[in-house]
Amino acid sequence: MGIKWDEFFITGDPLILGSQIAILLTMIGAVAAITYLKKWKYLWTEWLTTVDHKKIGIMYIISAVLMFFRGGMDGLLMKAQTSQPEMEFLNSQHYNEIFTTHGVIMILFMAMPFLIGLMNVVIPLQIGARDVAFPQLNALSFWLFFSGAMLFNISFVIGGSPDAGWTSYFPLAGKEFSPGIGNNYYAVALQIAGIGTLMSGINFIVTILKMRTKGMTLMKMPMFSWTTFVTSILIVAAFPIFTVALALMTFDRLYGTHFFTVSGGGMDMLWANLFWLWGHPEVYIVALPAFGIFSEVIATFSRKSLFGYKSMVFSILGIALLSMVVWVHHFYTMGSGPAVNSFFSITTMAIAIPTGVKMFNWLFTMRKGRIKFTSAMLWALAFVPCFVIGGVTGVMLAMGAADYQYHNTLFLVAHFHYVLIPGVVFAVFAGLYYWWPKMFGFMLNEKIGKWHFWLFVIGFNVTFMPMFFLGLNGAVRRAYTYSAESGFEPLFLLSAIGSIILAAGFAVFCYNIYWSIRYADRNISSDPWDARTLEWSTASPVQFYNFAKLPEVKSLDPFWHMKKKNEGLTLHDSEIEEIHMPSNSWLPIYMGVIFGIAGFFLVFEWHIAAAVAAIGIFAGLIIRSFDYNEGFHVTKDEIHRIENAWRKTEGEVHDHVS
Repeated sequence: MGIKWDEFFITGDPLILGSQIAILLTMIGAVAAITYLKKWKYLWTEWLTTVDHKKIGIMYIISAVLMFFRGGMDGLLMKAQTSQPEMEFLNSQHYNEIFTTHGVIMILFMAMPFLIGLMNVVIPLQIGARDVAFPQLNALSFWLFFSGAMLFNISFVIGGSPDAGWTSYFPLAGKEFSPGIGNNYYAVALQIAGIGTLMSGINFIVTILKMRTKGMTLMKMPMFSWTTFVTSILIVAAFPIFTVALALMTFDRLYGTHFFTVSGGGMDMLWANLFWLWGHPEVYIVALPAFGIFSEVIATFSRKSLFGYKSMVFSILGIALLSMVVWVHHFYTMGSGPAVNSFFSITTMAIAIPTGVKMFNWLFTMRKGRIKFTSAMLWALAFVPCFVIGGVTGVMLAMGAADYQYHNTLFLVAHFHYVLIPGVVFAVFAGLYYWWPKMFGFMLNEKIGKWHFWLFVIGFNVTFMPMFFLGLNGAVRRAYTYSAESGFEPLFLLSAIGSIILAAGFAVFCYNIYWSIRYADRNISSDPWDARTLEWSTASPVQFYNFAKLPEVKSLDPFWHMKKKNEGLTLHDSEIEEIHMPSNSWLPIYMGVIFGIAGFFLVFEWHIAAAVAAIGIFAGLIIRSFDYNEGFHVTKDEIHRIENAWRKTEGEVHDHVS
């Protein structure tokens, strides 16, 4: 597109210049540290080429923490800009770019990898499997996600960030009104990451259907496994819609087609329909696994089986079904007509019913339970009232007539955050505190964890509760400034103060990770919570083959019953057999890098260079098709040695009979 080299790097903004310097220094520091510590071979063999679902899950989680920091910085910049009337901290263009990248990063590059990371770590263990169905595809899923995330994130220092909002509505997102390359990043990077997510959905469906251990029927699966299964079905149903929409967007922006270009005979509302046909199921793609996490945490720390298991399963299925028929409630104001609006208003209200069923099930699980107030449980408890506020305001927005008043105000923004932060972020924090010892063999500090909890929850409410009242008073969303005469200043300032408290909570969480890595006790039980499901029946951290002998399931909460009946815990020598495991592979990271390079060239509309890079993608597919590596076998002696090492530890409920 004839971009000049002096336009290649973003210049003239001190904030962006500081970011460029920080990125450069961080990269130099990381390379220097790895070289000094001589860890390149370790990184390559243990992490970059791994196909172990647990390590892939941990890499997803590390990426999500980094993206949380990036998206959080965007949020703080927005709050700084709106803390005072007629503030000039950010200009209008920079503000547009920041609220666009904030939304995309927090939903697609923070929430999704956090949840998929936990799913990767936990699901094969919960269903008694040794790995996912397609280990190398799982690694490819991660590297495509990571490639898309990195491509999207470099936009603010190279070429310019997308600026049409996280929904990227046309005609604003088209070349006519956004001629720069920023929205090319949106079209290409999200496409690459979305392909990886779609692969994950397929992988988990096959894993859960085909790799459950003996005796584990669908109705004996833990609730997190159920929510992951239904989420994966939603991913396979919804993400191809987004793939098509992004492909059409790419054609419009790069090749001059007019699918969405109004001046060229296209239909901008087609984008809105396709986006929300994906976008509303996406809300439940991130919410349903979170519901599964809360179910595991609440049952464990209430010392009770989950109340109403079957009704929970049916409510998950009901939510998934209804999530596909509510998308028009995102554009009641766009002239669909009263009959269409009424139908989608009814379906939107109906989705509150199965969600309410789950809420009561969690409350009844806690009723008469011997509740243990761990950090993980505190997040689950805080979720209930905060999410109810998000749900009730959602029902308010579901009314088409009222939505005409609420729709373009900060009331909607507050509702959105009251759904997604308690419904997703609280859940991933609960899941991290809960499963951290299973991943790493030590626990996060509970005292620091409670500081993290209180700062984050107080900061969250102080940040977003004022936005309900600002919205009701007429403050519109997406506005980078406001007048002193509006009277909005006190609530905007209060919201900005809340965001600082929120950021302090996240900083304490990061400090907790640092402190725990350095000082936490490594001599802990493999079952520190007295938990109920199969992932706690094996070592912490989990050995690479997961189970020396695949467990047999006879009931819900199988590990709980195994402990109570003292059966199935002992491993006899005669039961040890060689285990077949997949080998590491360099192909997934290679494919991720090549996709990233081809995507980068495509963003800048350097079509010949992109086509040459795409040859590397086809080369990778051909190499994979001739890959006859059938993995390796773990010998009985090695299994015997590994199992003895952890089963003989003091405090374990397991025994090894020699």
